[in-house]
Amino acid sequence: MQQMEQELERVRQWVDQASRVCVLTGAGVSAESGIPTFRDDASGYWAQFKPEDMASEAGYRRDPAHVWRWYQHRRERVAQVDPNAGHRALAQWSARHAQRMTLVTQNVDGLHERAGSAGVLNLHGELMKNRWLNRRCADCDLARPSAGEPPFCPACGNLLRPAVVWFGESLPMGVWAQAEEAAEHCSLMLVVGTSGAVYPAAGLAKLARRAGARVVIINPQATELDAVADCLIQQPSALALPQIMQA
Repeated sequence: MQQMEQELERVRQWVDQASRVCVLTGAGVSAESGIPTFRDDASGYWAQFKPEDMASEAGYRRDPAHVWRWYQHRRERVAQVDPNAGHRALAQWSARHAQRMTLVTQNVDGLHERAGSAGVLNLHGELMKNRWLNRRCADCDLARPSAGEPPFCPACGNLLRPAVVWFGESLPMGVWAQAEEAAEHCSLMLVVGTSGAVYPAAGLAKLARRAGARVVIINPQATELDAVADCLIQQPSALALPQIMQA
């Protein structure tokens, strides 16, 4: 216990001293709010389907109503939970230290924004938003689709789809470019609640390390990025972040 307290204090000092902090968060942060990870959402009816089949353009085009209902189920689950102490600690620190933090997330649930974080870089999109499946026509209006499962453009029949990144799709170029820049120019990177197995997001920690930044991994279990860390905090983020982000 004493050693962990010393490690937390050391990281707290690093945060205080850092000119730029880049934070990368993953599914573990959301799981602490009660949102199961993408592959562990084994609730009732939906447990019989492979997540990969529900998160691809091919799967959506094959059965859009079925996949749309799955995303509505996920949205309902997200709406029932609140940001946890880790989300709030990051938002509050960023508000106190304008322009010193860039928050990058692999999560799509919007809990960082609901906690008060601004300018979040959502690498994998945003679950609560929609976009058009096909190239939009002149009359495609996200604010006025026709009702359906899924909703559609009354003029051309274009379907709405969740504004998330599906398997086989590229990350949004502008968001990814900003994330790379933040990792390359930070003096401290916190990697929180991620296994470090999903690329290219996991590569941001290695980029930061190569550029000379300190890297801190905050995760209860070992991760695939532990080898690049200057410090390992093996605690849940909702416990560790409020202690680290005090200044």
